[in-house]
Amino acid sequence: MASKRGQASYSDTAPFLAQPDSTKEKNSERSQYSGEVKHAEPSPVEEVGPDDPELISGLSFCRSLIIVFVLCYVNLINYMDRFTVAGVLPDIEKYFEIGDSKSGLLQTVFICSYMVLAPVFGYLGDRYNRKYIMCCGIFFWSAVTLGSSFVPKEHFWLLLLTRGMVGIGEASYSTIAPTVIADLFVSDLRSQMLSIFYFAIPFGSGLGYIAGSKVKETTKDWHWALRVTPALGLVAVVLLILCLKEPQRGAVEHRSERSLVHTSWFTDLKVLVRNPSFILSSLGFTSVAFVTGALALWAPSYLFRSRVVQGTAAACIEEPCSSTDSFIFGLITCITGILGVGTGVEISKQYRKVNPRADPLVCAAGLLLSAPFLYLALVFAEGSTIATYIFIFFGETFLSLNWAIVADILLYVVIPTRRATAEALQIVLSHLLGDAGSPYLIGVISDSIRHRKPASFLWEFRSLEYALMLCSFVGVIGGGFFLATAIFIESDRSKAEYYSGDQGTVEDDRIIVPQRGRSTRVPVSSVLI
Repeated sequence: MASKRGQASYSDTAPFLAQPDSTKEKNSERSQYSGEVKHAEPSPVEEVGPDDPELISGLSFCRSLIIVFVLCYVNLINYMDRFTVAGVLPDIEKYFEIGDSKSGLLQTVFICSYMVLAPVFGYLGDRYNRKYIMCCGIFFWSAVTLGSSFVPKEHFWLLLLTRGMVGIGEASYSTIAPTVIADLFVSDLRSQMLSIFYFAIPFGSGLGYIAGSKVKETTKDWHWALRVTPALGLVAVVLLILCLKEPQRGAVEHRSERSLVHTSWFTDLKVLVRNPSFILSSLGFTSVAFVTGALALWAPSYLFRSRVVQGTAAACIEEPCSSTDSFIFGLITCITGILGVGTGVEISKQYRKVNPRADPLVCAAGLLLSAPFLYLALVFAEGSTIATYIFIFFGETFLSLNWAIVADILLYVVIPTRRATAEALQIVLSHLLGDAGSPYLIGVISDSIRHRKPASFLWEFRSLEYALMLCSFVGVIGGGFFLATAIFIESDRSKAEYYSGDQGTVEDDRIIVPQRGRSTRVPVSSVLI
């Protein structure tokens, strides 16, 4: 019953004659005179509550919540795995005897492979079973991550290779999971579910620092830090197999089967690059990725070097190095992630009531406010570690306002059959110009400055400080992109809501028979007006 609702044929017929008792017409004007036929305004996607979508998707509201929490768990361990390496980076540098530029490559090769494969999985995710694609990808990156913990010290290139292969597995999940949530919920409820899902990004990143530093501290060996997430990944595969049921694409938005006709991949790309809200918000998110990628890898090392300069910590001559800064930075990242993502969604929800452009404006405010706090964190690092942590706290909180909102913008300005492709394209763009290069770029700038100065712990600290100042300027540029998004957001959202079929037109007007007419389908030519 549920799967048949909202279907449309290709025959020349008017869509359903509606019975007034049982059909709610939000955008039609019913006549008070019996027998008069009025044309309804074409209506966008209907607003539905938690009980209505479960009739259409075939999944209960509780089952949908379970799926969201499983996807959230997988996203959490996904980001734990990414930043466990950053939590033990000083030890890796000492073990392999490498400098800042090579250390930055660890994150860069991961992001590059992740970025290159994202469009492939986006294409597959729009056309094939998403559950099995995600399961295979998670199992693959769990196995490769475990293998990377056994790389000998003479073969640093092999560690780079395995980190690149981890990106292949993670691309299969990150492009697809948000589209599953989009097919389970709509409107404000979807925003709330996405906020839960995107809590896992900063929270999982923080747990990566904490788990990496604490496991290394307990075992006295940083290799064991890389063996935590593979075990959690196998648990995730089992949970996906048992709990995830593939929802019908777009059904929860009352899309007809006609409106879900797939177009070619090149057609999808051509339409997406002509969507200004999608492109501009993706460029804004690229700035977020640049800043978070640089901070994620380098902030713990920078904080450790600042304490060495202050004389409150001993320099790392041999491993294991002090992990206090990784642990504290991880805690700050967890707290600011929860606070920032939740606050961003709630501010956007309330502001949307008075301004339909609320989403990109909140994103812009988050980036523009985070930039000065991150700059002050760098300026105060040499004199006061406490002040630095306070400024980092506020900077990361404002930076985290964006995560769920950017995802929601993509989902409502792109039609269901192109969402996984859009997710993939956004991943490519944001990582190509963002965190694929920012860790390596920061490392190269730091090494370039340090090699021109006398060898000392002070210049190890200052070279990284000057390099990280680039993040504040990139944040301001990102805020500008989100402000530009606000210009187009209303028109692009309307286009996505009214889209029907491969012609891009709105659905035919409904014909309303007042009083107690029966629902049926009749040829347009047979209706006399």
